[in-house]
Formats: sequence, structure tokens, C-alpha cells
Amino acid sequence: MHKEKLPRLADPELAAHASYNARESWRMFEIMSEFVSATERLSEIRPAVSIFGSARTPQDHPYYLLTERIARQLSDAGFSVISGGGPGIMEAANKGAFFGTSPSVGLNIQLPHEQHNNPYQNISQTFSHFFVRKVMFVKFASAYVVMPGGFGTLDELMEALTLVQTGKTRKIPIILVHKPFWMGLVDWFRNTLVTEGVISPEDMHLIKLIDSPEDVVSAIFDHYEKQGFEPSAHDREIQLYL
Repeated sequence: MHKEKLPRLADPELAAHASYNARESWRMFEIMSEFVSATERLSEIRPAVSIFGSARTPQDHPYYLLTERIARQLSDAGFSVISGGGPGIMEAANKGAFFGTSPSVGLNIQLPHEQHNNPYQNISQTFSHFFVRKVMFVKFASAYVVMPGGFGTLDELMEALTLVQTGKTRKIPIILVHKPFWMGLVDWFRNTLVTEGVISPEDMHLIKLIDSPEDVVSAIFDHYEKQGFEPSAHDREIQLYL
């Protein structure tokens, strides 16, 4: 009598691999939904200014208070203010705008530590993926204001510089606030990157070093004095490929 043939159990490692691949494929739809949801939610906030800086800055720190003043003046001047929605400099940016006349926008990110949403947001959008969030910072911004910060702040700064330098987004003011903090980095750009030929001398014009809230607002208005804040048809086209 022949023994009944029983089905072989699937290899657990192969089964786990197949399950991971399936989840990875479906993840594309999650990413698409984040882009669609954020674009619909933020489409009416222009003109806007994105403000970056450290999540670790305490509320009584001069950088926090300076950021709050900058955001308030931008808001009262008619700019929505976009921040990462978390604590520190992000909170200061949202807080200043929240008590101004234009919307305070928080683009929050889900992180295992450090990030929690601050309460000063008129419009709040939460992301699971850093790169989707970074696209939204650029897509809806008429200017970047970069306060003192760490790796995340530097990441956003380099992203903005790269996109503007390569023409993947329109040319917008990229303002570094508080010269003593940024001067070492800017000197390194000029003395090493330009000298070594890995960037052009003209690329240094992409950056402005400014200290006061009034000068930040003035620099943004000066940039758009002739062309206006509304993106041109060409600008809209290139931003489709961010």
C-alpha cells in the first residue's frame, strides 16, 4: 500500500520573503496616497515660506525666540509658514505664524523618538515617508529660511540647494539665519568646494546670510519684486518632476 503523499510545508524563509515582497509592492500605493493627500491639502496655502531648524532647541533659547519673531513677521506679511510640525525651532515657527494673520502649517513625520506634533498648527499633515514630506517642503515654498540645526536641518538645506542648483525646482531665496552659526559652513563651501571645482562660484549666490526678521522678510520680497510669487507655467512644469 502506497503511503498518502502529504503536501510539503513551505520553506518559512521563502514564505517570509514572499510576504515582504508583497508588502513592498503595496507600499507604493501608500506613497501615492501620501502625495495625493498632501497636494490636495496644501494647494491653497501659497505664498508660503518653509522654516527649518533643530527639534532640540528649548523654548527659552534665543534661536527659538528669533524664529518665533521671523515667523510672526512672515505671517503678518501674507506668507503661510511651513515647518516640520515638531518641537524646538519647528514649534517656534508654527507658534509665530499661529498668532499672525496667515496659516501655520505643520508637515509632521512619524519617528520612533524626538518628534511630537506641536499645538500651533492651523493645517496639519502627517507623513510616514521622509522623501514625500521633503517634496512638499519644496513644492509649496516661495523661500527657505534655515535656522541653526543638526543633521535633519542640513539635509533639508542640501536638498534645497541641490534642487535649485540643478534646475529641478524654481530659484527661490535660501536664507541662513544667524551668521555666527553658519559662517564656518559657508566658508567651507567657498574655500573648499569652489576651490576644488566641485561647485561653481555662482552657486554661492544661492545662499543669503541674514540675522534680523525684518531683513528676512525684505529679502524675500526683493527676490519676487519683478516676477511675482505665483509660479510661472514653466515653474509648474519643472516641479512636476521634483
